[in-house]
Amino acid sequence: MTTTIYTASKTRSNRPGWSVTFNHPRRTDARGKFGLKVRRGLGTADDARADQLVGQLNEILSDPSWWSLDRRAEASQRFDAIVVSAFFDGIEVGKIKSKERREEMLPLPTPDDGYARVMLVGPTGAGKTTLLRQLIGSDHTQDRFPSTSTAKTTTADIEIITTATGPFKSVITFMNEHEVRGAVDECLEEACASVIRGQDEEGIADALLEHPEQRFRLSYPLGTWQQESPNHEMDSLFEYEEGPAVTLPDDEVVAAADLTKNNERLREYVVRIREIATAVQEQIALRSGDYHDMDSATRREAWIEEFTDVLYENRGFTDISVDIMESIEERFGLIAEGDFEREATGWPILWYYEERDRTAFLRQVRWFTGNHSQQFGRLLTPLVDGIRVSGPFQPTATKLQDGDRRLVLLDGEGLGHSAREATSISTKVTDRFQEADMILLIDNAQSPMQAAPLELLRSVGTGGHGHKLGVVFTHFDQVRGDNLRSYTQKVNHIHASIGNALSGMRDALGAPVTEILERQLDNRNFYLGGLNRPTESIPLPILDQMHKLLVEMQEAAKPPEPVTAAPIYNALRLELALRDATDGFKSPWWGRLGLSYHEGTKKQHWARVKALCRRIANLWDNEYDNLRPVADLIRELQESASHWLNEPAGWTRAPADDDEGRAAIDQIRQEVLGGIRALAERRLIQSHPGDWQAAYGFRGTGSSRQRADRMAHIYEAAAPSISSVMDPTTQAFLDEVVEIVRTAVENADGSVEGISKA
Repeated sequence: MTTTIYTASKTRSNRPGWSVTFNHPRRTDARGKFGLKVRRGLGTADDARADQLVGQLNEILSDPSWWSLDRRAEASQRFDAIVVSAFFDGIEVGKIKSKERREEMLPLPTPDDGYARVMLVGPTGAGKTTLLRQLIGSDHTQDRFPSTSTAKTTTADIEIITTATGPFKSVITFMNEHEVRGAVDECLEEACASVIRGQDEEGIADALLEHPEQRFRLSYPLGTWQQESPNHEMDSLFEYEEGPAVTLPDDEVVAAADLTKNNERLREYVVRIREIATAVQEQIALRSGDYHDMDSATRREAWIEEFTDVLYENRGFTDISVDIMESIEERFGLIAEGDFEREATGWPILWYYEERDRTAFLRQVRWFTGNHSQQFGRLLTPLVDGIRVSGPFQPTATKLQDGDRRLVLLDGEGLGHSAREATSISTKVTDRFQEADMILLIDNAQSPMQAAPLELLRSVGTGGHGHKLGVVFTHFDQVRGDNLRSYTQKVNHIHASIGNALSGMRDALGAPVTEILERQLDNRNFYLGGLNRPTESIPLPILDQMHKLLVEMQEAAKPPEPVTAAPIYNALRLELALRDATDGFKSPWWGRLGLSYHEGTKKQHWARVKALCRRIANLWDNEYDNLRPVADLIRELQESASHWLNEPAGWTRAPADDDEGRAAIDQIRQEVLGGIRALAERRLIQSHPGDWQAAYGFRGTGSSRQRADRMAHIYEAAAPSISSVMDPTTQAFLDEVVEIVRTAVENADGSVEGISKA
């Protein structure tokens, strides 16, 4: 067995003076392997001083006895502080809980403070962030906060606290350094693969600058590939109806000199990417043949998979990854206002800023939230995972200024467009149901109640949060047709889509849940249009609807009526209700993994499955794009349990009316959802760290099948099939789920008959 020899060397980089570069023996790369390439500034331009510091670091690297965090204090007595920091910072990397850090710095007010928490959720492009702008009085040309676009824009949690007076405050939290490095590496993989597939320089740059998931865009901090001859005539044909794009003031635009510098650096990256890809291509061709000689798409994809694996062994690949990370860190240094809190390695954890002037405040915040092309090369937007601001964010229309609006407005990533993307609702969304007083579905009136909104309704209803629901139909002004000539006809047309959608879900959800959703959507529906216009240009009927919406939002802060009724259940039917749940979770995954056919499910590309494994193995996330194993298991167990809860065997006291009965069961549903959420995370993720690392680590021919088999092993162990004859492992799983339900029922003063308590 060969022993890796770790050495450090001094290098020049974009930092002033000398830097040191080395592979760290106790920090892992995006593959989970020790040897992460690190570059740290030495704080000196003196050759002799730099050589001395590098020599000290090499002394540490050559002696594994130093490679323990416990020896940091001792190392501080022997080595220079710069060397100690370079080696020991980042060894112990914990998951920074961004939401908790925001809460510590700027707590969210509660209903006890008179505030209502309103969660805005809906399909990408439906206009929820545009609506949010109107609710907080944000001018679409001057304020430009939050950012909007017809494409996927909001990828971080946005939390806005409206106050009567200033000052304005912000706490912005960031992805951790390890996760950003992984995303950079994935962008580099795509760029290198594009070389093999014959892309030109612009195509290589495009692959580098936009991650396949479209949540991480390197073009924001690095800049874009500047075409030599932009086609102004063609561009003018596609200007928006409201006129040309907003032009920024000179002090917010990236300077021409910086644009040139960014573009030169990007062109240098593209040259290096081509060199790296060509070298690795030649290396693989010697043992597996050339990519262009592969005679089928399957063989070409297998070749590319081997190619991406070998990329990480190429020194040039890690060098360019470190260079890009250094360029990103430079952008943080351009922020002149506010205060950063940083990790030991220097990577930012959060940024805090307070300012009384609204214009000055938003000018600084936009560097972390903007998406304007004139700011590409300085924007930090893709690195942000949470934005919390507070201040006098109130509507500007006089019609809407009839009270002190105390709202917490919660916005986040869109649900997606198609049925393929709506198999389950992300845990990032469902985790916020409990803290919300109102869940506001924002849907497009032109094509209402498609797959993603319907899936949200299912999740809200079976999770016991149906009474919080409301719906806003945007783009109402664009609903047209020969049969839709009047306002009433348009409203009836859209409203009919709600009825049709809920009718189709009645069998799956049960009548009680469906009736809750029907009543909420009958009473809380709003029709808005023209929200991308200045407030003063919005027609009065739309402002009337917005006023009605704001009143309903504030009313959501009122505590619900107390519930004294509690249901009694028979446990014998719970096992039957749960029998289809685990198979309903696993069968679509067998189709996604290519292990068997499942109707309506397409086999996923190996790169997407591998990306999911990477995130779970590195503890970054429990999902990738629409691949959501935890959310999928929650969905099936939650829906089965909800169906069983619909039919109690009796009551400790008969509810005063149907509303009290529904409320009693809904509070049980909410607790069940929390228990199932914890169970799914533990059984699928926390109990299988080695399996997920192994699934991600498979390399070479046949690795896709090996990865699929290992994931199937995880899923079978986490969610065994329930039947009349069960082994002890399956029985233990069933007992866990039953205990979650029993505890929730008893915490609501109900009871479950037919269960013997331990």
